Amino acid sequence: MAEGFSFPNVYLWIHNLPPISEWSNKSCMTLCLCNSSTSSQPTLNLTISKTHQSPPKLSLAIVADFNIPVSLWASKPIKPNSESIPISNLLISFIEAILHYGSSRNTPCIKFPKLDSISNLSDIFNHAFLTLVFLVCIYESPTDLRSGCIAPIKDHLAGPDSRQASRLLMKLLGSNLEEQWMRSVQLYCPVIVMDVENSNSHSVSDERLRFSLRYHQLEGVVQFNYKVVIQEKWVDIMVSIDNIRCDIVKLVNDTLLRRRGSGASEKHFPSRISLQLTPTLQYQVMSVSVGKSSENPLREIGRDKGIEASFEPPNPLGLKLSAGETQTVSIKPWKFEESVYGYSANLNWFLHDSINGKEVFSSKPSKCALMNPRSWFRDRYSSASRPFTRQGGVVFAGDEYGESVWWKVDKGALGKTMEWEIRGWIWLTYWPNKYTTFYNETRRCEFTETVSLNVMP
Repeated sequence: MAEGFSFPNVYLWIHNLPPISEWSNKSCMTLCLCNSSTSSQPTLNLTISKTHQSPPKLSLAIVADFNIPVSLWASKPIKPNSESIPISNLLISFIEAILHYGSSRNTPCIKFPKLDSISNLSDIFNHAFLTLVFLVCIYESPTDLRSGCIAPIKDHLAGPDSRQASRLLMKLLGSNLEEQWMRSVQLYCPVIVMDVENSNSHSVSDERLRFSLRYHQLEGVVQFNYKVVIQEKWVDIMVSIDNIRCDIVKLVNDTLLRRRGSGASEKHFPSRISLQLTPTLQYQVMSVSVGKSSENPLREIGRDKGIEASFEPPNPLGLKLSAGETQTVSIKPWKFEESVYGYSANLNWFLHDSINGKEVFSSKPSKCALMNPRSWFRDRYSSASRPFTRQGGVVFAGDEYGESVWWKVDKGALGKTMEWEIRGWIWLTYWPNKYTTFYNETRRCEFTETVSLNVMP
């Protein structure tokens, strides 16, 4: 890939194409998407050609420019609007192609308002097309082309302009299509790419277990509420947790996980979640306060102790004894803590081993514990005392965990927009569930997001 790579503005290029009536029947408009670093490697091009139908239609294709060009993706024929190319139809075509890479095969119903009412349309259009090119490179392109294009496209997708365009596009798509989109482009984090924090060996030696652990991904949602309260000499901006959700979702079906892996229940589980909220511009911030760490819900397992005795004359001793034991144990699987560092608010959820009280993400179970069928982490998705949902995730609602965090800011911020940075870290741990193994590990992923809050009462 040539140095100084910048992905072209596809929207502007299409907008500036000559009227379709001036195209010859054999004409094909071509835009280079990715240049190769050497002449021996192919380039990736976007082509728009006019079909021979009457009336004529247009066809878009992403093409690997070998000596004999290879089409990696092609759109359905598109009917032009008089002399121009219908941008809305192209955008829908890109989105449908992206959703096709997801697990759902249902044809989505995509409707947009009039293009004149969509702000930043060019950014949204370019982001959708860039995402499609990224997926095409992953799934369709040959190795020599893939290696040169994926890295710069990934960096471009992670840039601030593309992230902002992504947020705008998600608002247009709505929540249901957003979920399909996220599953298609895998913006959720596959477990295999998460950093290994600790393990009892460098790699999984068991092929079946490795397969099961590899084909799962983390899917998370972080939602907050905020309100602005005007005081006499300052403004309080209060942020509270709506809910935090983390799920571990399989990337292949149960049949394949049984056939080639160790089963769908052998997967990582959330063991720690950490969030940090920080106002990016702090000159108007006066202080930050957090509530106390919340009372964590208890789960009780009943155990009672008792002895029964009876007198039986035929028995030489004349006495029959039987004993049973049941004991009540209170379990606090998740511990929530709030703290302040500078003007940052830190929110932490820790999973604890109910036997020894240690934090799970930073500790390793003993071999005896790993083999004990009654350990809490054995049969962890179906037992009554499980610290997870039945699907293996966690949900932290604001009414259970955490109170509001509030920033006291200068009254001059009233009526303005303030930016907050949300940084997050999620730890996933694997301890054996039903499978017989001594392997265990903890992985971690990190994410950053910026949100804008309007300081309005």
